[in-house]
Amino acid sequence: MRGALAIIGAGRVGRALGRRLHELGWKIGAVVTRNEASARKAVRFIGAGKAFAKLTFDVLASRVILISTPDDEIAGVTRALARLGAEEFRGKIVMHTSGALSAAVLKPLQDLRAATGSMHPLQSFSGVTVPSLDGKMFAIEGDPSALRCARQMVRALGGLPVQIAAPRKPLYHAAAAFAAGHVLATEETSVQLLMLAGMKRGEAVRMLLQLTRQVLDNFERLGPTAAWTGPLARGDSKVIAMHVAAMRTLPREFLNAYVALNELATRVLAPQPRGIRAEWSGVSKKEISRATFAGGKV
Repeated sequence: MRGALAIIGAGRVGRALGRRLHELGWKIGAVVTRNEASARKAVRFIGAGKAFAKLTFDVLASRVILISTPDDEIAGVTRALARLGAEEFRGKIVMHTSGALSAAVLKPLQDLRAATGSMHPLQSFSGVTVPSLDGKMFAIEGDPSALRCARQMVRALGGLPVQIAAPRKPLYHAAAAFAAGHVLATEETSVQLLMLAGMKRGEAVRMLLQLTRQVLDNFERLGPTAAWTGPLARGDSKVIAMHVAAMRTLPREFLNAYVALNELATRVLAPQPRGIRAEWSGVSKKEISRATFAGGKV
């Protein structure tokens, strides 16, 4: 299915999807961002469309409206769209790209007889280039007409549409946060620890990425239990106590995160979590109680 598409909030996600859909034959209509300069930049990136610095009636010239603003702006955009017209929304499809919010946030437009839904790509976007979307999951949900449109768009993009029940979208998005943002946080933490141990940053990044990729490869091939490695997997509480003691003078977040991740790993990876938790948690708590934390960054 190809048609006319308006994009509201053409940031990294909106620009990337707009460009790919334009290449697939979709007619790009209004492209709306916070200011005229960013709107023109988005139009240049997409290769089509008409730039606007605010919501105008021109948005309603498109059958499909894609809202790709930050999550906390979607409700406001929805109310502003509803004020633009009433009968004009009958038969239109309005979707947002939030991973955590459902189509319920678009209810003012649903009340005007628009089909509403959401379409979230499980993919990171740099804003510099458009990543390949082949085989990438898109979480979709909403009204039947919006779902049909989302499936057709996602399949055209080469992605895999997966319907997620609206109440479970926050769990879906939390999973993405663990697999992306939190992984990056733990990787950067590891880099900073190696730098404290005397390594240069570039060297630390290369060494740790090799290790992480090896573990992820094992996870993919062998599953979580076989891929699990490190002192906690071995039940070596003495080494864990050494780790805790070594981090006592670092900012509090380092040690808190280390202990919390040990707890989480015990819960989701250990065949017999109670035994492993009992073996190391007492040592960790004793060391934490003795800790004197440093302020600021490492």
